[in-house]
Amino acid sequence: MTGTFVRGDALARLADEQFDVLVIGGGITGAGVALDAASRGLRTALVERDDFASGTSSKSSKLVHGGIRYLQQREYRLVYDALRERQIALRNAPHLVRVLPFLIPILTRDGLIDRRIARALGTAMWLYDVTGGARIGKLHRRIGKAAALEHMPTLAPDRLASAYLYYDAQTDDARLTLTIARTAAVEHDAVIANRTAVASVLKGGGGKVRGVRVRADGNEFEVRADAVVNAAGVWADDVRALDEGRHPHSIRPAKGVHITVPWSKVRNDIAAIVPVPRDRRSIFVVPWGDFTYIGTTDTDYTGPLDDPVCTHEDVQYLLDAMNKSLSSPLDQRDVVGTWAGLRPLLASAGSERTADLSRRHAVARSSSGMVTVTGGKLTTYRSMAADAVDAVTKDLGRGGASRTRRLPLLGGRDFQAAESVEPSRHEHLAARYGTLAGDVLSLVDERPELGEPLVPGLPYLRAEAVYAVRAEMARTLDDVLSRRTRARLLARDASARAADDVARLVGDELGWPDETRRDQAAAYRQAVAAERDSANLPETALDSSIGA
Repeated sequence: MTGTFVRGDALARLADEQFDVLVIGGGITGAGVALDAASRGLRTALVERDDFASGTSSKSSKLVHGGIRYLQQREYRLVYDALRERQIALRNAPHLVRVLPFLIPILTRDGLIDRRIARALGTAMWLYDVTGGARIGKLHRRIGKAAALEHMPTLAPDRLASAYLYYDAQTDDARLTLTIARTAAVEHDAVIANRTAVASVLKGGGGKVRGVRVRADGNEFEVRADAVVNAAGVWADDVRALDEGRHPHSIRPAKGVHITVPWSKVRNDIAAIVPVPRDRRSIFVVPWGDFTYIGTTDTDYTGPLDDPVCTHEDVQYLLDAMNKSLSSPLDQRDVVGTWAGLRPLLASAGSERTADLSRRHAVARSSSGMVTVTGGKLTTYRSMAADAVDAVTKDLGRGGASRTRRLPLLGGRDFQAAESVEPSRHEHLAARYGTLAGDVLSLVDERPELGEPLVPGLPYLRAEAVYAVRAEMARTLDDVLSRRTRARLLARDASARAADDVARLVGDELGWPDETRRDQAAAYRQAVAAERDSANLPETALDSSIGA
């Protein structure tokens, strides 16, 4: 069965058709629910208030992993399940999910190794292998100081004793979310639309949920469905309030913040986990092309859900944590991008830190029959979705078992990664579109100017912005620069300087008048300036070597 990923077609079908299941929320979990349901043969629809992955699912650490720190909390089953899901993701999306080596440095204090910490790390490494880390085909190993410095030469040599090396995986979270949604629509005929907000919940006889009323493009209409799944992430309680009449306060948001610096400032050829002294935490240091990103924090959050910001204190925390382990310190002038996201953690009766709360998920059903899936993490999205759809099929009496364990995502079937480690246009596109990279290259063949950089200093092509509008439902300048590409995360100020040019390119595709193009560019620059100002950061320019 084949379908389309065209918003106008989707809005017409949403208004006209009857569905088996309607999904609310276009993050990683909602997209996963739509794919799981549609692949079981259920008539499936999904509505997203803003853009796909515009919340938490574009602002994670971008890791597909078990989580070594959860072993310290004795969450063995969680780690086992996550590592199983990591292996499924590597198989089903080889173009988007890639194995990534990790370094855990063993640091000294006054020249002495804390043998208790070193022994605990070794035990954790073996537990990680046993619970599923070894599925990648490589066991952890301990390496010497010289070998560790080869992987990350900026580590302070006088504090480094040795290190552990193990393996996990990395993905572009927004790209993964979008690809799951497109797979559901294109290959399994799910009807999916962004910029479509739920206004109210529809109920039939006996108070059973029978769909929702939505707003899109200034119009309101009903979407009728036999079952509704609430997969709205940190906004799930707001959706439950529409259904149940009260806000349940079942979610405890935790803010995670990351910063991006030029790779030349860290020079790590693999990822690293750096301990934060006296804070019982650690931070990821992950290479991403010509950049390295550093994070994450894990703190309680009580502000507006729609716009978490990276503050000056957040940035300084990460810089201070890094600088305790580096030979050449980083400062605020090195920070070329920031992002802040909210994890939808399940609230508990205790008062423990958010870092200690479980990353398990839960599926609940209200008295009206609405199914809500909450909690979890990026890595376990597929099993979360399967559990939610299992609850739906139990109510519907049809649909069968989940089929997504061995369901390749769009662009992943028969994909073979390039052998070369040298950067190239083909490898860049293959790592983002898989076997569909040729669709982007064909645009360059038709219009060679589309082969030029979208943002100077970054690897994205102008053709990718055109493709984002034509094939990926991009509707705004921010959709293109923040999520279809990751220009804003990698180089916020460079992307803002390119805003007028990119707005003209996107506007040509969407038929924007000149005023709309100017407004879109101005709004984007304003958002970037607010992001920079909230962290009290200077405006930055990319080094001339980046992207060369």
